[in-house]
Amino acid sequence: MSDSLTIGGRTFRSRLFVGTGKYADMAQTRAALEASGAEVVTVAVRRVDLAKADAELGKYLMSGGYTILPNTAGCYDVETTLRTARLAREMLGTPLLKLEVIGDQETLFPDVPGTLEAAKILVKEGFVVLPYTTDDPITARKLEDLGCAAVMPLAAPIGSGLGIRNPYNLEIILMRAKVPVIVDAGVGTPSDAAIAMEMGCDGVLMNTAIAGAKDPVLMASAMRKGVEAGREAFRAGRIPKKLFATASSPLAGIVGSKL
Repeated sequence: MSDSLTIGGRTFRSRLFVGTGKYADMAQTRAALEASGAEVVTVAVRRVDLAKADAELGKYLMSGGYTILPNTAGCYDVETTLRTARLAREMLGTPLLKLEVIGDQETLFPDVPGTLEAAKILVKEGFVVLPYTTDDPITARKLEDLGCAAVMPLAAPIGSGLGIRNPYNLEIILMRAKVPVIVDAGVGTPSDAAIAMEMGCDGVLMNTAIAGAKDPVLMASAMRKGVEAGREAFRAGRIPKKLFATASSPLAGIVGSKL
């Protein structure tokens, strides 16, 4: 727990957050979640009925020691988002919420004004809000000022697998944020996750990158390693980038050297 992540009073060892959609069956879902080492699992409340149709998934998550992070995926306006969030809290008994207010069906980019409006209301209602947002530093700061427990800027469009498209904006967010920064959406490979963690992100959330792989269970294991390696590299402190070479072995003291 020496390098744990704390969000909303809850502490986690794993910095990989995963989703539950798009798997072939429950057996594959279970195996992938276990291989990922994730402790936080996000569930789309509008698409997954943990009480009925997806009772097996709900039972597994609730008995497996996972922290369920309900999300408002599929909500395109503030009213629907608020209703979904309140339903999730009633159904799951948790104030944790991954807030999504989608602004466009094709890109699935967030509706920033709607996200800010919904976040303000939900924070006042006692929710621990983790908002999916753009990689805009100003929006991230406004969400933090509203009382969000973390900010979750996208790396690229949801499910695109493009990796981090704008590292410079993400770097500004990281420099200024006083709450955890979790990259959400767009990761495709473990190297993408490692880059995010090397930059100093506090975590990475993904679903399609794992569930959509040819071997989801193996990819879940690879993503776990990518996140862990990136975090260790950040903590270790990388060497500075230089234009010219620096010899690994100094010349001083070498036989024949005049230095």
